[in-house]
Amino acid sequence: MNRFTSYAAIVLAYLIGGGSLLLFVAFVIAGPFQFIHFGISESQALIWDAFLCMLFFIQHSGMIRQSFRARLSNAVQPHYQAATYAIASGALLGAVILLWQTTPTVFLDVHGPLQWLFRASSVLAIAGIVLVVHALKTFDLFGRISITDRLQGIQQRSPQFYLSGPYFWVRHPLYFFMLVLIWSTPEMNSDRIVFNVLWTFWIIYGSYLEERDLVAVFGATYCRYQETVPMLLPWRGPVGQKMQSS
Repeated sequence: MNRFTSYAAIVLAYLIGGGSLLLFVAFVIAGPFQFIHFGISESQALIWDAFLCMLFFIQHSGMIRQSFRARLSNAVQPHYQAATYAIASGALLGAVILLWQTTPTVFLDVHGPLQWLFRASSVLAIAGIVLVVHALKTFDLFGRISITDRLQGIQQRSPQFYLSGPYFWVRHPLYFFMLVLIWSTPEMNSDRIVFNVLWTFWIIYGSYLEERDLVAVFGATYCRYQETVPMLLPWRGPVGQKMQSS
């Protein structure tokens, strides 16, 4: 196995994938940066922004499906697939942010204590995302673990069903905090409305797609988890603890 190729893939995954995530958080909290201005009308800008979002959704949801990964194995070895996914997703997410077109129509512009309430919600959402990543323990967002395991001759790890922290409350806490984050903005123009609505629908739809894969992997165990713990809204408390203790 070529070590240079392996470490290059890891570095690119962290630079492109991680960099795009940092840009995304800044974009969501501070608003669009308008790096490139096309000089188009507001309606054209909204169509363009929606098009960028749809491109990212298709790539992100398509490449993560098991059926796509099986076909991808013909061109990309399995231990490189997570890094490849991070690079492709990061590149498209970066394109969404860098090519985003702002619009002048204002729907919401909150000031004073209410503005700080929105900002506090953003901070709490980011803290929640960090908590979720920590709870996953073996979360391999950039594909580093699968590549280094292969370099060290460690057999690929089988997925384990394990619950902790926020997963006691909701089946998709990462998506829950993402929804809180994107809606915690005191300033909302028409382009941000398009962004929030499209990403909300995509997150909900993506949750259902992900659940199909999880049922296929974990079977009856995950079906029981579905029956016990809410999908996106943690309204029932830490009911998943019952599964962990049984």
